[in-house]
Amino acid sequence: MADVHERDDEAVLRFIERFAAVFNEAGVPRMPARVFTALLASDSGRMTSADLADVLQVSPAAISGAVRYLSQVRLIGRERETGTRRDVYTVLDDVWYEALFRRDDMFRRWEVPLKEGVTTLGEDTPAGRRIAEMRAFFGFIHAELPTLLERWRTHRAEKFGPN
Repeated sequence: MADVHERDDEAVLRFIERFAAVFNEAGVPRMPARVFTALLASDSGRMTSADLADVLQVSPAAISGAVRYLSQVRLIGRERETGTRRDVYTVLDDVWYEALFRRDDMFRRWEVPLKEGVTTLGEDTPAGRRIAEMRAFFGFIHAELPTLLERWRTHRAEKFGPN
């Protein structure tokens, strides 16, 4: 699945490795970070396992584990290539919006266990206060996120045009 623009393949691979290293330092496993960055770096945002293995110079088995991880954390999508049995992996243009939106759902799921933690540990204990502050922080983020995301949509439209 060739990109529209001609590029220096070595320079692209260096970019992929450097940016993937930053992702890796942030906690994303190395191979999924490389695969995600390779998808980001392709004009189409779409690649097959064979394409990814070729670009990254790795085995198809390495790609398989990486795309499974990225699919589970919903950083990439999977589509069937028309007329074949091959999967095509895609990165969405609004992947960060979607990732942040899913984090909001995670914050909601943490609410009950964190409340239970405060009660169990005691509101007046150092551990209970730490858990209470964490719960308050996530409650604050949960309340502010819709406004922030709406502001992002407006900013994005002004900067990059309508989707």
